Amino acid sequence: MALNQNHTCEELDGVKCSIIEKNCPTERSAFLKELLEHNKFTVVVAASPAPKAAPKPVVEGEAPIAEAPAPPSTFTVGVTDLSFNTINAIFNRELVTKEGVIVTPAFWKQLQSVSDPESWYWKK
Repeated sequence: MALNQNHTCEELDGVKCSIIEKNCPTERSAFLKELLEHNKFTVVVAASPAPKAAPKPVVEGEAPIAEAPAPPSTFTVGVTDLSFNTINAIFNRELVTKEGVIVTPAFWKQLQSVSDPESWYWKK
């Protein structure tokens, strides 16, 4: 069990993992997988379960309502290193990009396409 919500562990595809992000789209999961594998972590990506929705009761005399379209597929990304914590890794400047530049919070969140470690996040 995790000590707090920022460090959760679950089993993904039969492998115990430290959860990086849940319900992320295909592009985001590919970005995270590429970045973490470059930093020598073993990454597990598994399809997120569909959200649970209670069936609507059918009222007599009314036509059944058409089913809603299926939600887009999302993924859960995890690493096999159970001691990995995303927040600690980013703010301790432990992750690097393929170019060898330190990963910043804005780059991790994909707000910037290039990591700029010289501009500190608290000066913005």
